[in-house]
Amino acid sequence: MQIRTPVTEITVAAPRERILLALLLLREGQLVPVQHVITALWDTSPPPTARAQVHSCVSRLRRLLRRAGLPEDLVVTEPAGYRIKVGPEDLDAALFATRVERGRAAATDGDLAGGRDELRAALSLWRDRPLTDVDSDLVRAAAAHLDEQWTAAMALCLDLELQLDLAEEILVEVTDLVERYPHHEQFRGHLMTALVRTGRRADALAVFRRGRALLAEELGIEPGAELVELHRRILNGDAALLLPQVPRSLGRRAARCLPRDVADFAGRAELVQRLVGVLRDERPEVVAIDGMPGTGKTTLAVRVAHTAAERYPDGQLYLDLRGHSDRAPLDPGEAIGALLRQLGVPAERVPPCLDDRAVLWRTELADRQVLVLLDNALDTAQVLPMLPGTGHTGVVITSRRRLGGLDGAQTVSLDVLPLDDAVELLRRTVGERAYTDPAHTIEVAELCGRLPLAVRLAGARLQHRPGWSVSDLAIRLRTADRRLPELAVDGRTVAAAFTLSYQQLAVPLRRLFAVLGLHPSGDFEPAAAAALAGLPVHEAEALLEDLVDVHLVEAPEAGRYRLHDLLRDYAAQLAQDDTAALLRLLDHYLYSAVGATRFMELSDARSLLRLDAPPPTALELATPPEARRWLERELPNVLGAARLAAEAGQHRHTCMLTRAVSPLLFGFGFGETQLDDLYERAIEAAVALPDAELEGESRNYLAAVYFRTGRLTDALTTLQTVVRIGERENLPRLIGTALTNLAMLHSRLGQYPEAIASAEAAADIAIDEVPPSLEFKRNSTIGLVHTQAGNYAQALAANRRGLAVARRIGGIRPVAIMIGELGLVHLHLGHLTVATALLQRALVLKRDSVNQYGAAETLSKLGTAYRLQGRIADAVTCQRVARDQMERVADVSGQCLAANDLALTLRAAGRGDEADWLNKEAYAKASRIGDRYEQARALAGLNRMDEAVALFTSLGARDLTALTR
Repeated sequence: MQIRTPVTEITVAAPRERILLALLLLREGQLVPVQHVITALWDTSPPPTARAQVHSCVSRLRRLLRRAGLPEDLVVTEPAGYRIKVGPEDLDAALFATRVERGRAAATDGDLAGGRDELRAALSLWRDRPLTDVDSDLVRAAAAHLDEQWTAAMALCLDLELQLDLAEEILVEVTDLVERYPHHEQFRGHLMTALVRTGRRADALAVFRRGRALLAEELGIEPGAELVELHRRILNGDAALLLPQVPRSLGRRAARCLPRDVADFAGRAELVQRLVGVLRDERPEVVAIDGMPGTGKTTLAVRVAHTAAERYPDGQLYLDLRGHSDRAPLDPGEAIGALLRQLGVPAERVPPCLDDRAVLWRTELADRQVLVLLDNALDTAQVLPMLPGTGHTGVVITSRRRLGGLDGAQTVSLDVLPLDDAVELLRRTVGERAYTDPAHTIEVAELCGRLPLAVRLAGARLQHRPGWSVSDLAIRLRTADRRLPELAVDGRTVAAAFTLSYQQLAVPLRRLFAVLGLHPSGDFEPAAAAALAGLPVHEAEALLEDLVDVHLVEAPEAGRYRLHDLLRDYAAQLAQDDTAALLRLLDHYLYSAVGATRFMELSDARSLLRLDAPPPTALELATPPEARRWLERELPNVLGAARLAAEAGQHRHTCMLTRAVSPLLFGFGFGETQLDDLYERAIEAAVALPDAELEGESRNYLAAVYFRTGRLTDALTTLQTVVRIGERENLPRLIGTALTNLAMLHSRLGQYPEAIASAEAAADIAIDEVPPSLEFKRNSTIGLVHTQAGNYAQALAANRRGLAVARRIGGIRPVAIMIGELGLVHLHLGHLTVATALLQRALVLKRDSVNQYGAAETLSKLGTAYRLQGRIADAVTCQRVARDQMERVADVSGQCLAANDLALTLRAAGRGDEADWLNKEAYAKASRIGDRYEQARALAGLNRMDEAVALFTSLGARDLTALTR
């Protein structure tokens, strides 16, 4: 293999560089996946360092190209592999194919001499058999089609030359061809015909006999029917053989140009039926199918066209408009010219002007029933001139772009397959292995994003790896950065399909699409995209809509956008080093979350986190309902951003995002595992900074998770650690917060003396300026402890002090908490009218401040007030809702409280069996977590009063009537 340029000639001596260069050139500028290169270099036994060695091989090839005077960037690295920047005009193989096609078209139009000239020009590009010095089975197999193209072109050329009565001129050449290709029956037939026409009938018969003997001896077969028929005609002295005849293959008939319909087509049955119905209508509409790369637009269109074909007896035409291709899109004039040739219109009748061609096209279709499949359209402007003028013609168009300008068309936007259809497609592709492992088959379909192209390639991977199970492939697909490289077979890749769309984008769209890959999975608002791209929100939204039109972004609802999982993987590879974009996204969610949770905070989180002025995309939400709606919608994105920050080593953002979203998490309640992971990542980030205050804050929240989910021992250990950190680093505010939380924990465990001691210790900490939030926590905690201990006078005093501080803080959340606690004390004191009013007010405020746990607790106690007033039905309604809400927020102690409260009301309503069941559930949960207060209440409900009183008294609780209130 040699590289020749006008200035030098270099031999590619190294075997691996020869293989790589051959592979890139055979793909003619298209992507070659890394796995494809590895297979070509090492077949089925690659070394562990194969990827690194491929990278080195590419570097060496680039140096070799530079020595030859060629640009180094001729070999391009893509996310999923490599390609060489060459166009059809740069490759003799592509030039050969173009000239052969011209020759074939000229012959079809009756210009035999012109066709022969084109074919001879094409054949003259050949010097020898290609790539014989490349030692790779994969390359040789890929190069075999070049040999086949050459023999087919030569056979057609000889056909034309015999029609042009050039038998004597080709005799020597065709004799040599039969020697070189002794099994090629067309060449042997050409030689026999040429011999007959030059008066050598006996030699022609001898050529047949030698061929028949050779086939029998070496292959054990007889010659084909056409060669046998030619032999018979020579034996019979058929005079027609002496005259040129137009080959049957050049005659005109109704065109049947549709691509092959795949046998394993799966899914979309209703859609196929609907579109076939449209095409079978007396006046069929234009059918326009659009969708993201890989959704199976062409496969669907071909299936629909074949199914409706009998409605169009005058022909079925097909044309790839190359709208999204490695070649330039077809000009409408070129496209109409190609379609006219398919209809059999001679070249000399085709006018040069587009408008005239369009008139001729519509005229030719006017009295025919023809189906036209226009595949891979660029846009509406490209296809409009090709639309027929009458209703006899059916038209199916596919495009990656929404063709909004086709008035009256039946448009279909293809989504990914439903799960059942994706699984069925995988089963049809893979066979038995998919049927015997349904769980992993479903997983593979989901990991492919149910994208038909990805599912097909996954199935093909399994077909080519008989030793793999479906679970083996699932394991390989689970890692996002491996998913796209795995979805590649024989040069066909999902990444390459995406690249064709990406390369057609304008630069601003490319930039936006790439950085969108940094966003966590799920949908997002324009402001997040604007942050990633560093654009004003209105500009980002306009660009997003453009990306929606070309199906690189989805719009599930107005103002919300998302990327398909595989497109996000692809985009992420394009933007993997864009740290600035990632930081803008993290800042956007950090400042927006802080702004939204300010209605739920006990203090100013911006000051606490020492935040600067917000970025331009950060949202300022004016009211609690607005903030709640934003948080409910964006919470997965904020949590995803915290996870991204941790993965990217952005430690401060990891801690601050976690802190910013905490008020919502503890208001809503989430699963234990999710919160564990979140705060443990924040602790690791704080340690890595290092920042003791952030570490202590994160551990404090982790203790709250343990507290909520009933892991009280873990909560105790964690809070003790926080106190030690605060003492070591002289952080009095952190110590005070941890001590107030310890007081609440001791109260939950029924350790009232310890609880009061912790609260008093928090009050005694010397702080230059006590934060209002800490002062509020001290008073509210002391009030809560005294309420449970039955010290109602002290509870009222502490709660009133807490309410005063809450009003000074000014937020809804602290005021709601204190009004609720005051209502609970009045409930225990029997002040039912006051208690009911306070609890009702607290319920409204807690709901407004997204305090789901607090709202559930207050609602349950409001039900108690209704029960004590004789409003049993209202009490049951309140407490059932409260119990359901406690289950959702995953607070185990709160679940015990709600179950015990509802049991008391149901027993008052005469539903003792259900009440007993609830008390047993509460007793089991309370015993498991160590909540002795609710244990005692459950025992009282079960009429185990002696045990209940003994336990309640051991806690130091003074009001035994609270057991049954």
